[in-house]
Amino acid sequence: MSLGKILWIDDEIESLQSQILFLQNKGYEVNALTNGFDALDYVKDHPVDVVLLDETMPGITGLETLAKIKELNSQIPVVLITKNETENLMDDAIGSQITDYLIKPVNPNQVLLSLKKIIDNKRLVGEKTTTAYQQEFRNLFMALNSNPDHNSWMDIYKKLVYWELEMEKSDSPEMREVFHTQKNEANTEFFKFVSRHYPKWVNPKGDDGPIMSHTLFKHKVFPHIEKGVPTFFLLLDNLRFDQWKAIQPIFADSFRILEEDTFYSILPTATQYSRNSIFAGMMPMEIEKQFPSQWKNDDEEGGKNLHEEELFRLQLKKLRREDMRFSYTKVLNHQAGQDLVNNIHNLMGNDLNIIVYNFVDMMSHARTEMEVLKELAGDETSYRSVTKSWFEHSPLHQALKKVADKKINLILATDHGSVRVKTPAKVIGDKQTTTNLRYKHGRNLNYDSKEVLAFRDPKEAGLPVPTVNSSYIFAKEDIFLCYPNNYNYYVNYYRNTFQHGGVSLEEMIIPVIKMTNK
Repeated sequence: MSLGKILWIDDEIESLQSQILFLQNKGYEVNALTNGFDALDYVKDHPVDVVLLDETMPGITGLETLAKIKELNSQIPVVLITKNETENLMDDAIGSQITDYLIKPVNPNQVLLSLKKIIDNKRLVGEKTTTAYQQEFRNLFMALNSNPDHNSWMDIYKKLVYWELEMEKSDSPEMREVFHTQKNEANTEFFKFVSRHYPKWVNPKGDDGPIMSHTLFKHKVFPHIEKGVPTFFLLLDNLRFDQWKAIQPIFADSFRILEEDTFYSILPTATQYSRNSIFAGMMPMEIEKQFPSQWKNDDEEGGKNLHEEELFRLQLKKLRREDMRFSYTKVLNHQAGQDLVNNIHNLMGNDLNIIVYNFVDMMSHARTEMEVLKELAGDETSYRSVTKSWFEHSPLHQALKKVADKKINLILATDHGSVRVKTPAKVIGDKQTTTNLRYKHGRNLNYDSKEVLAFRDPKEAGLPVPTVNSSYIFAKEDIFLCYPNNYNYYVNYYRNTFQHGGVSLEEMIIPVIKMTNK
């Protein structure tokens, strides 16, 4: 089997016969041509892995040939072989997308090394990733079994995300399988951990829990607000940590990333609970008790997140920070995004600018409604890719670039993540039972206790009691909750979609990132 198909174009090709023989002995298939015109005809009709191209040829020059090859197929790597190393020639060549260049006279090993670098790079990176993960596997296994606390869990999850992204470089389905098994095992252990500790975290007199939705502003935003330097708090909804890693390079082009941290979403990991909690600085039970007109339960009519700005004012009042100048902008559609682009300069006079951007949520909800999105975001890799592509071309990115050269602080966070659901579980409830796939509350819920975290008394979880005898259940790992009627239809419809509301690393451990201008 050939290691790769090489096309070598040089008007003095006879003098290179020993080099060509050397490459053929190493396992490459080499075709040699003496001019650019023949080369273009050849590239049109034959697959080529790498082109070796002489820069000075009569008729059509190397650089002209290069430009035309790239027009035919921009993906073909081209190595320019040149007698002179003048700066403007190199600028032209690099501008025309050469992959490598060699100076004449070339020795066979230089050529071999360049080919290896180009053709084998993917394979070598993949092999290296696989070996490194094999070494890390044991460390992760030990970390999972060493009774991790809430901080260690954040580290474990960050490592899992790191390896998940690295595994995309590997061609080994076996190693990916091993990785996914380990990630599933981590979620199994995480569920047990949350089941044991969650009630203590949300009890106001509880032990030393993690930073959660209701304490996010207190610990991660207010301490960073400086007089005279506007702080932008950007809440990009339903953003998992791996999705943040996908868009991180785009942020890094414009901003200096100072701190890449995570915090815990409260349960249910759903917008109406976690986001109201972030802005009120309270658990949902307290919001409902103190501000009943601003809180709506799942079963009540009307929007559930219409009072975020009001709730935030109340948080400021409680903390005696009413003198803070702040703005609140919510972007629910493309037009509102364009308005943000046009208006962002007017926000520079505030101490704090809150921007709530509903994108990822629209995508994950729409994804279950629209077959197109089901195809587009069918797994984690494509989910990240769609997020990155959206952000790159979004009004949000345009707006942020407009203030990137000003002295600002930028804090990016989210309300909760989501998990790809694969395993259905039956739940029976009365007409008042909520319809969410990852959590439910109702009066007479019938379920398998091994598949959910249940709170018979919602107050234990810091949640309101919608009706007498209401209990809450939260799905674990990759389970989604379905009713027995029309069961098979719903199972097939929702399997492999991204949902939120339950207990998983992906939904609960979420990014909070501190940045500043460069």
